[in-house]
Amino acid sequence: MQLKANGLWLLLIAVAGFFCLLYIWFTLFPGRINPEVFNYFSKQQVYDGRAYSFVPRLLYALSFLAQASFLIRLVFGGRAVAVSRSILQITGRSIWSYLLFFLVLWLLLKLISLPFDLYTGFFWQHHWGFSTQTLGAWWSDYFKSAGLELVLSAAGVAILFGIIGRWPNFWWLITATLVSLWLVLQSLLWPVLVSPLFNKFEPVKDPAITAMVQQLSQKARLPVDQVLVMDASKRTTKANAYFTGLFGTKRIVLYDNLLADYHIEQVRAVVAHEMAHWKRGHIVKGLALGVAANFLIWLVLFLVLQDMVPSARYYPPYTWAVIVLFFLLVSFVGSPLQNYVSRGMEREADRVSVLLTGDVPGAVQLEVNLAVKNHSDVSPPNFIRWFSYSHPPALTRINDIIQEGRKCD
Repeated sequence: MQLKANGLWLLLIAVAGFFCLLYIWFTLFPGRINPEVFNYFSKQQVYDGRAYSFVPRLLYALSFLAQASFLIRLVFGGRAVAVSRSILQITGRSIWSYLLFFLVLWLLLKLISLPFDLYTGFFWQHHWGFSTQTLGAWWSDYFKSAGLELVLSAAGVAILFGIIGRWPNFWWLITATLVSLWLVLQSLLWPVLVSPLFNKFEPVKDPAITAMVQQLSQKARLPVDQVLVMDASKRTTKANAYFTGLFGTKRIVLYDNLLADYHIEQVRAVVAHEMAHWKRGHIVKGLALGVAANFLIWLVLFLVLQDMVPSARYYPPYTWAVIVLFFLLVSFVGSPLQNYVSRGMEREADRVSVLLTGDVPGAVQLEVNLAVKNHSDVSPPNFIRWFSYSHPPALTRINDIIQEGRKCD
């Protein structure tokens, strides 16, 4: 038996393919540079940003093409059905048939993506002087991450097909509910259980930083649970910061590189930005939007599988390949919307942070320094910015900060 692509599949494949080709085109031919960026960056800095971004962008698109092509051929070329039948002959109709099919597919996809991940994540970072890891340390991180993914994904597959077998007409609703709960639980537990597997986190010890955080916290009327320093320097020379967690696990995490290489005024701008995310409830809003999208996607998948699987009472192991392909395409096609929402939150956090610090020059200098030291593309092509940028480019952030500062004068 060979599965056939209906109108929805053809539309998903066509849109994903069109987006991917456009992404490759604008990576190869990024177009003219916005002359306004030269008000803040030298020509060398601008060209270095484009040069550094070129390979990761190209390999990102090629990795997606490789995985999508493999899965499309597997699902619609009849091979997924053939593998599924062979597995059923070994295991019979049991949960082991799904787990064995999952394992085979997971290994194949890992092998496909590995060259892209290795070159982008290790060799390219070393080429530009960012990575401080040895090859052995990179492999250690890779296997740790892959092992965690394998265990969690296998458990998810077992639960999913157990639910499908028990509630064939409502499994999508139950699954969407469980995944939504997992999103909340992950936000709660990931910072305290998973992140420490890869990095060390310690409270900020510099009294000047501690006093600055307390001052900002009082001004924002926002209690900060923890401000932690992460040993990012054991992997990279890049500087960054992020906010994470919910309720009792909320925390601001600063890279040790940030504290070592940036002046306190710029660190204050970073902390104010992360506090602004909390003040505007971005984590909760992001979770709410994610939950809503989650229910919609599982409903559409339920309708797709009803059309593709002969019997709604039994879903063969090859169903997992259909699910993986569906989520790969939906995730890729949905990237512009997800990133649009993220950019909006980041711009709002930038504006609020200026209100908290009142230091426009410090915030502008932070954006300039981060872009220069991280070799950011400060004039990305419009399509790539729209499609894949979760944060606004440096020039947009600088202009927003200056505009907000003028409002405060």
